[in-house]
Amino acid sequence: MRKNTITQVLLLGVGLAFGATSLPSLAAQVPAGTKLVDKQELVKSNGAEVASIDPQKTEGVPESNVLRDLFEGLVNQDADGHVVPGVAESWETQDNKTFIFHLRKDAKWSNGDPVTADDFVFTFQRAVDPATASPYAWYLEMTTMKNAAQIISGKADKSTLGVKAIDANTLEVSLESAVPYFVKMMGHTTVKPVNKKVIEKWGDQWTKPEHFVSNGAYVLQSWVLNERMVLVRNKHYWDDKDTVINKVTYLPIDSKISEMNRFLSGEIDVTYELPNEHFKNLKKEHPEDVMVVGNLCSYYYGFNNSKPPFDDVRVRKALSYTIDRDVITRILLGQGQKPAYFLTPEITADFNPEMPEYGTWTQKERVAKAKELLEEAGYNKSNPLKFTLLYNTDDNHKKNAIAISSMWKKSLGVEVTLENQEWKTYLDTRRQGNFEVTRAGWCGDYNEASSFLSLMQSNNSSNDPRYHSKEYDSVMEKALNSTSDKERSDLYSQAEKLLARDMPIAPIFQYVKSRLVSPQVGGFPTNNAEDKIYTKDLYLIAK
Repeated sequence: MRKNTITQVLLLGVGLAFGATSLPSLAAQVPAGTKLVDKQELVKSNGAEVASIDPQKTEGVPESNVLRDLFEGLVNQDADGHVVPGVAESWETQDNKTFIFHLRKDAKWSNGDPVTADDFVFTFQRAVDPATASPYAWYLEMTTMKNAAQIISGKADKSTLGVKAIDANTLEVSLESAVPYFVKMMGHTTVKPVNKKVIEKWGDQWTKPEHFVSNGAYVLQSWVLNERMVLVRNKHYWDDKDTVINKVTYLPIDSKISEMNRFLSGEIDVTYELPNEHFKNLKKEHPEDVMVVGNLCSYYYGFNNSKPPFDDVRVRKALSYTIDRDVITRILLGQGQKPAYFLTPEITADFNPEMPEYGTWTQKERVAKAKELLEEAGYNKSNPLKFTLLYNTDDNHKKNAIAISSMWKKSLGVEVTLENQEWKTYLDTRRQGNFEVTRAGWCGDYNEASSFLSLMQSNNSSNDPRYHSKEYDSVMEKALNSTSDKERSDLYSQAEKLLARDMPIAPIFQYVKSRLVSPQVGGFPTNNAEDKIYTKDLYLIAK
């Protein structure tokens, strides 16, 4: 999942005949004796204006934050990142290839229609249909769902996808290979159901408030672009009786200073992030508001491997080596972020990589090697390397870009032009390949290394750096088809070695999630590595 800004959870192995009926509900658990405020209305900053609220047409974190409130898939997560029932009350498998999901009979759309297995069949087919142009179509291919790859490539009809409704409340999904963590993958926003009748009637206009129908705890009330999005409780939601927050408002604030000030003035209950330069002062003066937790996300710069001079590995390595990751994490950020030499964060479950050679060097040694490589590539004082660095509008991204471009200038004489774009435009620019070097971030869609490493496969539509390596693709294909945890882990380490060798991207740091949260917000999760927050789990406490 694309990260637009700046705890480890155990991997759920869905084994033989695993049932979910004993797992707890995700309903808000208000401790006995807690006094709640009368006005249960939450205001959250969301970092950017969302590009869409169509589950099959989104790819970013801001969008996912909203979609988790509007739609409910087969499964959800609890505060500790464990899979719990969503629309599916239970599920089972005998071989990790065929999965049967039993849907709750009281699941309804916001218009009162029942949510059925056919809704999921329609949704899954819609996600892989080339006509939908879903930026996350590859995700269903990652599950190895039967015929997903062939449908996405236009070689088979969407009706052949390995999913079928046995009856109104029973869904069967067939995979081509055993995937022990498949159920966990079903918590992703791309596989949240959409209403077929509404989409067929309104087309792309179905996401307007007056047409909108959802099946989550909330429904869209109003949406004023670049100002606010307001969600209210869905009275038809199966667990509405246990929902506490009546209204949640999302504000698209891309200025960290602005959202901090609005939080401190009482306008906002939860910020998206906080400004790096104010972190220490906030910790000192408002310790009760500052929250820092682990996060399953990586921050990196992507090189356009299809454009000269970034089709030259020497140029890519020179720029990557010159980034002083210790300065970025300890001085510029200073909130617990860790220097990154891998695409996959080291908190990822069962991920045990070997540090690449350049990661063991001193920064002085890295810079010396970078100068040598850039000289070999034909760049020097009389012929300096010049390019544009793209980033999405954000105070923290700007500070990182200024710092890193200064490192390149000082050590290599590189001349960098900084270009920022609003989130939606930035996504389009990257997808079309109209960049030279770009800021990027990725958050795991599930807690397993393949959620990151699949990003660099040639057939991944989110592979914006346009890295194409038959060797890398072969390693990842073996890993994704392996039934041995140890073999998969070894292959993931091999894949990271190839990324360090070819340097299609420059890993910079592993995220933590720092934000301001009002002490009045109860139920806020602090141990969910994927930062999956559901407003229906929250409540506002009286002072």
